[in-house]
Amino acid sequence: MIELCLMLMSVQILMGAFDTIYHHELTVALPCTPGARKELWIHSVRSLLYGVLFLALALGQWQGWFAALIASVLLVEVLLTLWDFVIEDQSRLLPASERVTHTLLAINGGAFSLLLIGTLLDWSAQPSQVVPAWYGWLSVWLVLGAVGVSLSGLRDGLAAWALRRLAEPERLNFGSAHLRMLITGGSGFIGSALVRAALAAGHEVTIISRNPRATAQQFAGQVRVFESCVALHSAERFDAVINLAGANVATLPWTTARRKVLLTSRLHGSTDLLAFCQRATQQPELWIQASAVGFYPMHAVSPLDEASPSGAHFAAQLCQQWEAVTAEVCKLGIRTVTLRLGLVFGPSGGLFPKLSLATRLSGGAVLGSGTQKVAWIHLEDVLQLLARALCDREMRGVYNAVAPQSPNYREFVQALGHELHRPVLWRVPAAPLRWCLGELAELLVQGATIAPQRLLALHHEFRFPTLRAALMDLS
Repeated sequence: MIELCLMLMSVQILMGAFDTIYHHELTVALPCTPGARKELWIHSVRSLLYGVLFLALALGQWQGWFAALIASVLLVEVLLTLWDFVIEDQSRLLPASERVTHTLLAINGGAFSLLLIGTLLDWSAQPSQVVPAWYGWLSVWLVLGAVGVSLSGLRDGLAAWALRRLAEPERLNFGSAHLRMLITGGSGFIGSALVRAALAAGHEVTIISRNPRATAQQFAGQVRVFESCVALHSAERFDAVINLAGANVATLPWTTARRKVLLTSRLHGSTDLLAFCQRATQQPELWIQASAVGFYPMHAVSPLDEASPSGAHFAAQLCQQWEAVTAEVCKLGIRTVTLRLGLVFGPSGGLFPKLSLATRLSGGAVLGSGTQKVAWIHLEDVLQLLARALCDREMRGVYNAVAPQSPNYREFVQALGHELHRPVLWRVPAAPLRWCLGELAELLVQGATIAPQRLLALHHEFRFPTLRAALMDLS
């Protein structure tokens, strides 16, 4: 009976690993989701209990009163799983594949739990002792599973601890007027932080989202959500339109299909917003457009400001087409502000949590030559710029939303390693990155100095003007 129980546990390890990596990490980025902090704590404790259970059963038979110890661990794990189901339903809308996986995990977990209870009853009748045991490949697999699930538990615990600072939304100065905002990309990394801050300040938010139910649940029903602007009546009035929607550029290689996704995810939402503005009875006063420093040439030697020409690569073409919508908006007499964003560093999303985790686990790695410049900005500074654009009527046109300090990649990795107390151990040449990622690799191994010239001319005060200050805040 015990060997069949251990085989089902082995299946549980495989399904659990798939659920954690595919769903929690890649699909919904749970460790970077502010509303998932309680769920992460539950996952952390449960994973550590699983580690204890797998290791104990892989190497011994727990007889007599020791059987009660294993039974208590199993009972607590079951109670945590039931609590997890409740918290998940309250905090987020699970993808269909995750619900199916959870159902299979519950069925398999119930089966091995019943077998384990029968085994523990047999063991409880024996004298109290721990008898060493070895089940061949099953023992090896369970020990490896114990190590893996324990590391996953530590990962979730650290993520939950890091998210503690996001329990309260960022306090932003939106001015004295009550604002009605129409936002695309409101459920994303930057958008969700902006929405939480706007709601905390008492403003009204309407979000355009491809998944209205999940977005409404994300903000506990405090926002209006529509799948398309077509659903908005022409008499709807908004003070500002904030266009942040767009598929993540740096997740998958730029195949023909991926390029189409990147382009359509930006242009479809933008043209949808534009069409609403054109038919609206009362047009919004402001249109804020997100763009990126990928607009500029990657190989430029001299610093580039807002007046510099665009590049000819795909990222530049993407930004050009995205920004082109603002020309049509300007024809309507609406004030427009375009923010060409650098890498946005924040604790709840973007590239920084991944870089930080990789550095913690394996040390820092220099990509390419290490001399390429890193145009970056802290999330709080992005939110401050958005809030300023909403209330400062003098802001108009294009702004490079990057910090004044522009380190090269080697300096960035060394600074990150210093804050995390990890050495810089690796160097990844540009060639393998290009083989694996194609043109996308150029974003990693090439980079020019981007200057926030217009923001400096406005005497804008960055909260985090230096890399060290940003890393100290985030680490």
